[in-house]
Amino acid sequence: MPDAGRVVTGSAKGHRLAAPGEGTRPLSDRLKQGLFATLAAESRLFEDGGFLDLYAGSGAAGIEALSRGAGRAVFVERDARACRVIADNLRRTGLPGGTVVRADVLRFLAQPADAAGGAFAACLLDPPYNQPLIVPALELLAAPGSSWLASDGVVVAKHFWRDEPPPALGEFRAYRRRRQGETMLSFYRHDAGQATEEG
Repeated sequence: MPDAGRVVTGSAKGHRLAAPGEGTRPLSDRLKQGLFATLAAESRLFEDGGFLDLYAGSGAAGIEALSRGAGRAVFVERDARACRVIADNLRRTGLPGGTVVRADVLRFLAQPADAAGGAFAACLLDPPYNQPLIVPALELLAAPGSSWLASDGVVVAKHFWRDEPPPALGEFRAYRRRRQGETMLSFYRHDAGQATEEG
């Protein structure tokens, strides 16, 4: 079975994760380290608010969050095979608090956040690079009155570095960009002011 790297840190450190197969781009261990180091430095993790893993693929991001102490993680993925892989990865790691939701992400975000247990402290948005899904998903997360993200929460969009999302969407502002090779992480929060470049 294809490999999605390992859990980098925390209670499940070192566990190898399966990947759904072709068409997915697992979060590399190095990028995972950078993402969670940034979130941890900003005290965005995790016990109360939890982690929302959108276009979850192998579930590597949400599993890393659970391993690092997130009280809960919700994995949203449309592909049935990927959902089975996420569930299997959760069993392998023995981590509690994970919920796998088979759904279209945009339809999922069109409903109130109460459907998934309330606002999240952090969210990763990692759609296929060849589909224009980041902006519509960010617009739903950032819409006035949206309750998906805690007031001090962060949404991170993973994308090809040339396809940079807008610096402002709804109530969100980009405040950091972190590049590794051809991949960019764009960090958004509520009305954060000017974006900065890092990494």
